[in-house]
Amino acid sequence: MDLFEYQARDLFESYGVPVLAGIIADSPAEAQAAAEKIGGTVVVKAQVKAGGRGKAGGVKVVHTPEDAFAAASAILGLDIKGHTVKRVMVAAGARIAQEFYFSVLLDRANRSYLSLCSVEGGMEIEELAVERPDALARIEIDPGAGVDLAKATEIAIAGGFPAELVDKVAPVLVKLYEVYKGEDATLVEVNPLVLTEDGDIVALDGKVSLDENAGFRHPAHAELEDAEAADPLEAKAKLHDLNYVKLDGEVGIIGNGAGLVMSTLDVVAYAGERHGGVKPANFLDIGGGASAEVMAAGLDVILGDEQVKSVFVNVFGGITACDAVANGIVGALEVLGDAASKPLVVRLDGNKVEEGRAILVAAAHPLVTLATTMDEGADKAAELASK
Repeated sequence: MDLFEYQARDLFESYGVPVLAGIIADSPAEAQAAAEKIGGTVVVKAQVKAGGRGKAGGVKVVHTPEDAFAAASAILGLDIKGHTVKRVMVAAGARIAQEFYFSVLLDRANRSYLSLCSVEGGMEIEELAVERPDALARIEIDPGAGVDLAKATEIAIAGGFPAELVDKVAPVLVKLYEVYKGEDATLVEVNPLVLTEDGDIVALDGKVSLDENAGFRHPAHAELEDAEAADPLEAKAKLHDLNYVKLDGEVGIIGNGAGLVMSTLDVVAYAGERHGGVKPANFLDIGGGASAEVMAAGLDVILGDEQVKSVFVNVFGGITACDAVANGIVGALEVLGDAASKPLVVRLDGNKVEEGRAILVAAAHPLVTLATTMDEGADKAAELASK
């Protein structure tokens, strides 16, 4: 889950990271009031989860509350890379002497953490990495050891900070790592981290991504979610603890196990080429428990997608046997009633497959078609979707 800038700012402040005053506003009048409260020069910044806000006109420096009103009027409603600005942050201005870059992120390839640091901040870090890779230090962080003052000093020196700034910057890097570790983040980035003309180190613009898999340890993270921007189907699936991702296709997919579902997506996509180019509509892994409740929840989510024309249920019985899965499907169709109006192709294999198929045959539901193999089921589901 990516946070808005104002949420990252508040999180930094709670960990003792030096930040500037910031107040959110949802209207020009609120922006004017915020500017009056902060006083002096302020920056009105669009709150969207996209880069390039300044170039798109989403960041304006103003010197009076009246100018803050005008700036907010211009920014609210602005489209920035497909994101409509619905909120701004009014932040205190800063007299900047130098701009730096720092981030710590999850390095999946090396199963470790990685720190990126440069004395040259403020620009697009991707451009710096390509044009002047030597200017961006890459320092591996041992997850067990973390970042103490000694490690932070090593990172600052590698990033090119002069000796007189290392002692000022290093403690801030330690606190930023504490945010990363304490909140189970996958990314904490500050660009720019600045040296003010008064000699202070301040995190001027922060970006934080949180690991949703660790959400059970952080109940407060639920309050940080952008409910308005969430896909309604994905939100519904999340309420039922379903592993669901919406795709742009016509064949709904339900399977048990991520590997099987991924294979099913490929097979359906291949079959769809023979039937007008239909594609998978989603990824949905119901895991090991295919009870009527779980199956009903999964079908409810998929059938709620107006693009879905057919559903392919592809299950390999293991710990959960195929007869339990079949009973789950029959029960789900009873629970959904008239809401289940699209054809289902069901392929069962594995533990108690014959019993499972027999249950579906006996139920004789008009929407259900049995398939013997994955290829057969994918082809039938694609054919039905094309009609």
